[in-house]
Amino acid sequence: MKVTYDAEVDILRIVFRSTLVEESDEDRPGVIIDYDKDGNIVGLEILDASKRTENPMAVEYSVVGKAA
Repeated sequence: MKVTYDAEVDILRIVFRSTLVEESDEDRPGVIIDYDKDGNIVGLEILDASKRTENPMAVEYSVVGKAA
């Protein structure tokens, strides 16, 4: 998984799988979900991220329970 924030265009992007995006849908205004050819979610874009998140430049990561 990869998380990037582009401050110039204020977009936060989370890539779950590195694969070709077959289709993108704007699920809610400013939230774009990317799908692969099988319909699996492979990425997420948040437009105007600085207005929708506390801090788009900060990421907190934690694992709960046993890692597989």
